Amino acid sequence: MRILVLADRFLPEIAAPSFRIRDHAVYWLQEGHDVTVVTCVPNFPKGQIFPGYENQLYQEEWVEGIRVIRVWSYMAANAGFARRILDQMSFICSAIMQSPRYPCFDVILATSPPLFVALGGYVIALFSRRPWVFEIRDLWPASIKAVGLGRKVPFHFLESLELFLYRRADGIIALTQSFRENLIQRGIAEDRIDVVTNAVDTELFKPLPKNHDVRQGLGVDDDGFLVGYLGTVGMAHGLETVLEAALHCKTNPKIRFLVMGEGVRRSDLEHKARELELDNVIFKDFVPHEKVPNYLGSLDLCLVHLKPDPVFRTVIPSKIFEAMAMGIPILHAVEGESAQIVEESGAGICIPSGQPQKMAETILGLTSEPEALREMGIRGRKAVVEKYGRRPKALACLVSFEKAIQRNGVA
Repeated sequence: MRILVLADRFLPEIAAPSFRIRDHAVYWLQEGHDVTVVTCVPNFPKGQIFPGYENQLYQEEWVEGIRVIRVWSYMAANAGFARRILDQMSFICSAIMQSPRYPCFDVILATSPPLFVALGGYVIALFSRRPWVFEIRDLWPASIKAVGLGRKVPFHFLESLELFLYRRADGIIALTQSFRENLIQRGIAEDRIDVVTNAVDTELFKPLPKNHDVRQGLGVDDDGFLVGYLGTVGMAHGLETVLEAALHCKTNPKIRFLVMGEGVRRSDLEHKARELELDNVIFKDFVPHEKVPNYLGSLDLCLVHLKPDPVFRTVIPSKIFEAMAMGIPILHAVEGESAQIVEESGAGICIPSGQPQKMAETILGLTSEPEALREMGIRGRKAVVEKYGRRPKALACLVSFEKAIQRNGVA
């Protein structure tokens, strides 16, 4: 099978879709399939071209055996809605215009958000007379409304486009069961929707001794208690709650908070931390993906948080699988399907989102429960190895592709 993947984020950009696509593609190659990824020049999240790249109309490279085609796009930092939309639309317009130059393919996987990538998948499939599969990593545009931008965008138009694309796709891959149920309730045929959850590379992310050098570099003593949030610092994540919890935790000088990542809310959070004189909060930029285990493995507790909005009950943050794989206990402040995974595996403690007092009380209590934390880590690692490895998820995607090809009637 010859697979064409459309994605606006890919390596070396540090983002969840980059790693999902790369890991799946490696397994598809091992199964004897050809894989081409069409993406833009790496620039996320600052809108600045990575060293060694140029923003050309069309260029190719090979990444771990994957043919990667990069097309021109307007670049904007991950902040400001209008410029980000222009960024996304310019990429997909370029991807469509350059599609006659792509190698022959049997099926297209368009991974979204943004929704315009799925639109590109539909258009290229229409021109090439090939089937396409719509991969849903988030319910976009519903997530736009959840972060307070609903009044600033043509929400009804985007929702109509979303439903149009669902109906035109030859197959749909949803990352959560909640996404699947949402689509079925909106009239999408359930036999066209497969659930392939996120997963993790259990060889890269595995239990490690706490890295003394990492903790020392962060200014954390070996006997300190380090609580970490690693990931995008965006509008959906509600990390103001974490700062307020850190304020309550100042009663215990051993507790430190690490916020490692970049995004639209990062500068505002740093400003607020200075205002509150939070000397127990450390901010750090992204590090290369291969170094993330050193930081994640140096935590005493991994923090996962999203804003308290019903739409986020449907998501499963990929960072929970990385923490579980490394045996790091989780303080999970996201209600819904992901909380069920953490609770059923015993990998951590679940609390409501948006409640800093509850978060602080839980953290303060866990500092005196080292054995309980150790057991959570053991159970999390066991669950990931049994249920959330990358290979079975990659093979499940192949089944979805085959079904889409059969449904489309392409020989």
